[in-house]
This record gives sequence, C-alpha cells and structure tokens, in this order.
Amino acid sequence: MTDLATQRLLSGHAWDDFCETIRQAGHTVDAFGSEADPLDRAEWYRFMTRLMRNGFERFLENAEPERPRLRDTPWRQSINFQSPDQDHLLAEFIDGSHDYVIRGHRGGLPYFVIASWRATQPRHPGAMDWAPRGVAGLGEFDPTALRTTHFISSREVRFDKEGAFEIVVSQSKPADGRDWLPITPDCVGLLVRTLYHDRANTAPPRFSIERIDSPQPRPVTAAEISDALAKTGQTVLGYCELVRNWWQGNLSQRPNRIRFDRAVYLSNGGVPDRHHGFGTWACASDEALVIDFMPSACDYWIFQLCSIWQENLDNYEDGGGHVQKYKASYRHDGSVRVIVAQGQPGIAGNWVQPFGHVHGGMSLRLIGTQGEPPQVTLRCIALAALQERGEEALDEVAPLISGEVTFD
Repeated sequence: MTDLATQRLLSGHAWDDFCETIRQAGHTVDAFGSEADPLDRAEWYRFMTRLMRNGFERFLENAEPERPRLRDTPWRQSINFQSPDQDHLLAEFIDGSHDYVIRGHRGGLPYFVIASWRATQPRHPGAMDWAPRGVAGLGEFDPTALRTTHFISSREVRFDKEGAFEIVVSQSKPADGRDWLPITPDCVGLLVRTLYHDRANTAPPRFSIERIDSPQPRPVTAAEISDALAKTGQTVLGYCELVRNWWQGNLSQRPNRIRFDRAVYLSNGGVPDRHHGFGTWACASDEALVIDFMPSACDYWIFQLCSIWQENLDNYEDGGGHVQKYKASYRHDGSVRVIVAQGQPGIAGNWVQPFGHVHGGMSLRLIGTQGEPPQVTLRCIALAALQERGEEALDEVAPLISGEVTFD
C-alpha cells in the first residue's frame, strides 16, 4: 500500500484528489440555500480556509512518527463551539504502537484534561482515491469522527512543588507507578484541553511530548505526504458535513433551545468530565432573546453565541459573544440572565451582541459538574418593548423551556 501511495503522490494524482475533495467540501454551503445569508456565506469561505490550515498543521507539519509534538490549533479556528477560554493542543499518531512521555508545567492553569482518541481511517489513506466517494467516503475514512478512549485530568495528575508533571502514554501501564494515559492499538492521537478562568492574569502552562525509544528524525517520504493530503482533505470534508448535518439534521429543528445530548457531544472527541449543551438561536435585528438559567454547581461554565458554522463570533477577541462563570453578573438568587440583542436591551443582565448575525448556534458548557445541567428558559421579545417597559414586558411572553439531557 505504501508503494501505491508513493506512486499517487509522485504522479500528482494524490494532489488532484485532494484538490477535488476540497472543491466538493466548499460546495457544502449550497445545501443551505437562502438560509445562509451574505454574512454566513462570507464566513463560510473563511471557515473553509481555517479548516485547511488546521489540516495542514496537523497532518503535514506535525505528524512525523519519530518527532511527536503537542501543537496548538491554528489561530481563530473554533471548530464545534470551541471555548474562547480553552486552548487545544494536538499530537498526531499513525497508530498506538509507540510509547510516549508528556512532560510539562501547569503554570497558573486551574484545570486541564488530556484525552487519547481513535477515528475511522485506513492505515494508508494516501493509497486510495477519496474525491469520487464524496460524503459517502466518510463512512470508511473520517478523521473528524473522533472517539475518546481514555483521558486523564489535572485532578488525577501528580505535580511536584513547582507545578511540574510527567505522564506516560502507552498501551501498558508503567511498572514504576508513574501517571499514565492509556492508548489503544488504533489510537490516532492526543488532545489536550487547557482551561483558563482568567486568561489575562494566568501564567500559561507548558507541554512537551517525546517517544520513549528516542528514534532519530528522518526525511519525510512520498507515501507519508500522500497520506497527509488525504487526511487533510477528508478532515475538511468531514467538518463541513458535520456542520451541515448538525444544523439541518438536528439543531435547526429546535430553534432557541439547548439540549444536553451526550451522544452528540461524545461523538466528536468529547470527554465525560462535563455537560455540554448545543442549540440554535434566531433573533432579528429588532428582537431580543432573554435567556435565564441557574448554573449547576461546577468548576466553570460558559455560554457562547456562535455562527451557524459553530464558530465564535468575531467580537470574541474583545470579550464579546460569550459569558462565563468568573466574569458574569448574577441575579439576586444566583441565576444568570443573558440578553442577546443588536442594541442595548434596557434591562440588567449579561448583554451579548450578535455582531451582525441574526441566527447561529449556541452552547452552554459546564465543567467539573456536580449533578445535572440546568434548565434553560428563553423568551423572544421585541427589542423596543424591552427597552420601553423593561422586565414587565417579559411577563407577556411565553417562555421556551429546554436544557433536557438525552443519550441518543
């Protein structure tokens, strides 16, 4: 199979197949028709380039078997409602046949979790054509259908007095009792999620990874580049199809509601240390959404307003588009009110400006939870009525109740 992958790259066939896969992925937006407005479409093509950058960084720049790395995902990429307070570091493996050690320092970080995962993919994807298979080919080869097999969080890791740590990553438990993250024979990599409560005032952590057998680096092979192009193309296609399917087959069927669907979350590399609810929102420029919930006891929570492509809004860099536990304003009973509106809402709460969007996805994530996630109440009201009459106007609006937990 490596000979065929080599031939496909050297002949240019692997490149042509990659380019055609990307072209097909880009046209996924056509399925949205008029539902995707000009702003959505502009952001779609930018989203496409971010997915390509993600694939190139992961599979072409940071996938040498002899030189593993934990690298952060590309700037401004926020696949699947990625939290602005959370960074992702990725290491790519061909399989789980090697042993590794992760060393680092937690800095001032309150929490991190490292997961090992697997995905549906052939051993040498560069030996085959994928573009002719289209979306159907994701059934055989989908680098985005990541399933967490094991994880270890900073609650289980032993740190020295300086905050340093060491974790063995292997199929077999280390005999010397060191902290251990198990991997399976079909492991395709690791994901580190780092969580900040107050990023600006937190010393960042450090993570590094190396193979325990210390192999010597070597030049890249044509077969490896062929495999990497195939993985990149299918990753872009897979995330495009995921976004389409989540919106058209799930989220848009229940607008202005959030559901904590465990199966949906865990199907995309999630870890079971949190509740993560997803939904859609729709709010015209002359409307407001008033969202109320009582956060469950947890270490951290965040509410995010996103585009229909599940990306953070562009104002997140300025602190917009989201509300989190340590910066939110609370009501007298400890509950949280979020108001989504283009203009000042005229009532107290956490105002989230949708930055020109009139619809999209939304997310409520609770990490280190105790008990079930909260009920979410949402009212859609004319912005002028809210500005003129305040909270009194809410009494005339029937609330939408959501927040249910499902395991479909």
